Amino acid sequence: MQKRKAYRTAILGILMAIILVQSMVPFLGFIPTGFINITIIHITVIVAAIVLGPKDGAIVGLVWGIGTIIRAFTNPTSIIDTTVFTNPVVAVLPRVAVGLVAGWIYLWFKHHTSKKVLGMAIASGVGSLVNTGLVLGLMRLMYASTMAQAYATQTDLLNKLLLVIVGTNGVPEMIAAIIIAPAISSAILKTNKFLDN
Repeated sequence: MQKRKAYRTAILGILMAIILVQSMVPFLGFIPTGFINITIIHITVIVAAIVLGPKDGAIVGLVWGIGTIIRAFTNPTSIIDTTVFTNPVVAVLPRVAVGLVAGWIYLWFKHHTSKKVLGMAIASGVGSLVNTGLVLGLMRLMYASTMAQAYATQTDLLNKLLLVIVGTNGVPEMIAAIIIAPAISSAILKTNKFLDN
């Protein structure tokens, strides 16, 4: 039991360190486009949620959120970073939710079906959508006029702009998560008896 706990703590620490590096270094966790960043860092949070459970997934998501705030203050990569992603509600809440939701979905599949890989894929897709939906929804709710000004559009056209972002960023992010997160999670669980029980 002690060995299992130490092993899980070590995996959690490694994933948290990876998240911090991904949060700060372009192209490791996000691809800056100047318009809005294409995120790939959510895959690490989803892997944590699948491999370690929703609570640890939420912790890794929290680290991601804190990293997002630090990056927005120190090295903004899009025209809205310093306005939007310095707010913990936008920067942290969706990231924590990714870990919780992905972890809960995978646990349900793990305990109610024999289709663990399908559970991983669905958890990955939904987790990715949670991040996209919450971030864009909170941005629209809290920063509509700021976003309209930053993107040189009218506030009433902002919904269309956000739908374009969902299509150009959210869908590829979700597809990447569905492909990559289950592959990494399966490999980790297959080689580590302390985790999948």
